[in-house]
Formats: sequence, structure tokens, C-alpha cells
Amino acid sequence: MDSLINTNEKKCLEALIPRGLIGSGHAVLGAHLTAEGLCPVRLGWKGERITSIEMISEQSISDLKLLLPRLIEPHAHIDKAFTWGEVPNLKGGYQEALHANLQELQNRTIESVYSRAERSLKLACRNGIRALRSHVDSFGFVADQTWEALVSVRDDWKQFVELQLVALVPLEYWSTDQGKMLALSVAKAGGLLGGVLVPPFDRKASKSSLLKLLKIANQLGCGIDLHIDESEIEPAEGLKLLINVLDQIEINVPITCSHSSSMGLLPLGKMRRLADSLAHHRVNVIALPLTNFWLLGRQSRRISGKRPFAPIAELQQAGVTVAIGGDNVQDPWFPAGNFDPVSLMSITMSIAQLAPWQRLGLAPFTTSASALMELEWDGMIQIGGPADFVWLDASSWSEALATSPGRKVMAQGKWVDENMFVTDESKVQFD
Repeated sequence: MDSLINTNEKKCLEALIPRGLIGSGHAVLGAHLTAEGLCPVRLGWKGERITSIEMISEQSISDLKLLLPRLIEPHAHIDKAFTWGEVPNLKGGYQEALHANLQELQNRTIESVYSRAERSLKLACRNGIRALRSHVDSFGFVADQTWEALVSVRDDWKQFVELQLVALVPLEYWSTDQGKMLALSVAKAGGLLGGVLVPPFDRKASKSSLLKLLKIANQLGCGIDLHIDESEIEPAEGLKLLINVLDQIEINVPITCSHSSSMGLLPLGKMRRLADSLAHHRVNVIALPLTNFWLLGRQSRRISGKRPFAPIAELQQAGVTVAIGGDNVQDPWFPAGNFDPVSLMSITMSIAQLAPWQRLGLAPFTTSASALMELEWDGMIQIGGPADFVWLDASSWSEALATSPGRKVMAQGKWVDENMFVTDESKVQFD
């Protein structure tokens, strides 16, 4: 039987799916599993929904390809993506990246922001991403126009990619009159409030600014996503300050800490106690291995080899929801990147020793990322669920991670080509 079957009433696909992502467990009871935990199934759908999941025999799996739910990018910067050519950071350090970033902001045009965002979402969709959260530089003379442009892009692309926008400003900005007006605009647009808390900082002033941000977010019902502890000094001081503030205020909006890099430099006992506190306050964490390993630890790695990076395993063990993001794409903060979640899995596997054939290794790209972003679909493949897939030209995890494989993307039960036009199902075949 061919791996792709079409009838007038129903469409079927035979593929290998990670067992931990199959929600309709009774349908595959007793099914054969590969050594990597992949389950051979016949998946049926009609319209936009999955209608059947059936196990198939071990003898039929030799030519099957790996099928995943469409994946998630929980932390990106599409307003500045692809700007490396304009403002390169050849030294690769944090301060140099910040200087180049400010230079780009001074010369930014709304046309360029719109073009970058369109290019980013097209590439993300082609690579199998269904939801993307982007932080947006939201201060300066083009801030309002930047938001207008990205909200327009978000609405244009909602059929294919769910775009979440986070207003990124200095933390103290939210205490100003302009900051309060921006918060109202962000809330009206359904966005999130962001900020930067990176040592060294004035503890008293930063605590006051953080408290004011949390109160504004509570009042407006906006989630928070902070750039925090993206540093190799004063390990986890930002997270400690956040916990101190959360001990004093009742918060009713989701809080996410992006980066949390220097937490990985803490002694194990302190690291675990901090992870427990984050779990207690239901604080989420997004680890960002690519940018962190490029920007940070440039001196310390010559001495100890220890690099600042969020301790994913310890956070997961404490019950913290952890996602992994690609962060910057070809901008002053990181010269590479391409909105490819499969490539990100491959690189993260060695950095964080996360294996996607294990539940906690795959969750940061699928179910945990969905929970963190509060998406309607949890990413499980089950009867009644969305017919939204990434069909990889690979027959094992090892093959998929060795190189970025070819892929076909299905959105709402229809195959999508690179130009965002629906294609005929009969053409959706691997070479």
C-alpha cells in the first residue's frame, strides 16, 4: 500500500509517529514500536480533523516516514530577523550585539519590518511551525508603527501560523507614562508585556520596576515574557529577584522567563531550590541554546569550559514547564538560524543532551511549548484533533536529526506548498 491514500470521502497516510504523541492510546494498543519509540500507524482525516488512527503490521514499516504534529517556535525576533548583513556583529559579544541592535533601530523602516516578518513566517511555515512568539523592540520613534505592521502580518497569516507578540522594552519603561500607554495598546492587540532583567542591575530600582510591571499586567490581563539572566555573571540574580517579588504579590497572568541562562552556573543544591520556587509560582522557562552559546561565556570557556545555559533537566524535574526556542535568526545577536525546529532539535540534543525519542526530550518542542504559549491544541495526535502535520523525509529520528530533512506540511487538512498555495494531494510525494 502506498504511504499516501486518497478517496473521495477520506484521506489516509501511513507513517511513523512518536508513541508519546499519540493521544488515542486505545487505537494502538499492542502496536509494534521501533527502537526509537516510533509507532507505525495509518492516520485518516476528513476535512480539518483526524478521524481514525489504526496500527499497521511490523512488516509494512520499511518505507514509512516520520510524522510529527506541526511544531512551535516559542521565542523569536521577527522584527529584526535577517539584519546581519546591515549590522553585523563580527566580534560576537553581547555588548556588541546590543550596540548593533540600537543602530538598526535608528535606521528601521516599517517597510523593512513588514518584509522581515513576512519572510520569517513564510520560512517558519514551510519548516513546519504552526505557532510563533516574537519579541518586538517597542521603544523609539517607530515603535507604534512596528506594532501596527506586525499586528497586520499576524492577521494576514492567522490561517497558517498563530503569531504572538511581546513588547520588548527596558524594564523601567513600564513605569513611565509612555510605558503605560504602550501597555494599553499591547493589551488591546492581545499581546504580552516583556522586558530585560540582566545583571548587573540596581536591585532596589529593578525590584520596583518589576513590581510595577506585574501590577500593570494583572490589571490588563496580559501575560509576561521576560529576557532574564542572559548573562555569565551574578548567576540567577534576576530569577531570585522575580521570586522575591512574586512572594509579595498575587499574580493571575502567565509568566515566562526566557533565557534564564546563568541559572545553569549555580551549584546543584541552589539550582534545585530555585527550580522548586519557579515551579511553586508556576513560572515557565524558555531555553535558547543557539544565541546563548554564541554570545555568552566567551571568557569563562577558556578557563573552566562551563557555559551559561538554562538547566533544562533540573527545571523539568521540579515541574517547571520548559520550552526550547531558536531565538535570533541572522541578526546581530546570532548570525545563523533559519526557523527550523528539526535543526534546533538536532543542535539541542548535543548541547542539552535531550533525546527526542524520550518524552522530556520531545516535550519542549511540542506539548510543553504549546502549554507555555496557552495554545488551543496541545500538540497530541488523536481522533478529533487537528490534521496538522509535518511529514519528514526520514525513517528514523537519527536520520531526521543527521541533516535537515525534506518535509511536507499539512495545515487544516490540506497540504501547503512553499508559496502558501494549497496543492493537490497526489503531488505530495517524496522523491
